[in-house]
Amino acid sequence: MSLAFAGSIGMTLVILACALPELNSWWPFIVVIFYLLAPLPTMLMKRFNDYSGSGNANMDLAVFITMGIVVSSFALPIIMARVNAIAWTACNFTLCGNIVVYLTFIGFFLTLYQEDTDYSLW
Repeated sequence: MSLAFAGSIGMTLVILACALPELNSWWPFIVVIFYLLAPLPTMLMKRFNDYSGSGNANMDLAVFITMGIVVSSFALPIIMARVNAIAWTACNFTLCGNIVVYLTFIGFFLTLYQEDTDYSLW
């Protein structure tokens, strides 16, 4: 429940970056595409890497691609603010929303892929 609340706070910040009357530009909403693309490489490699028995090269590539997507989602609002496509206030809202959403993603993956250590002592 707290992950859903954190995700909604992050998305609210991104929507505020777009919808406030003094900002009035929906360009910062493009980072939602990055939110959808960011977990895909890691989830695909987790699915295909479970039974292959090969090394971690595939997983390293997936993490590299994921980090490229994450860095792009932070860089795009800054570049748009530098060329005056959006206001710096919208950029700040979007960057804060990025931080909250990606921390939510990290929390989700930590809880999803944690091992059950409570029963391993028996």
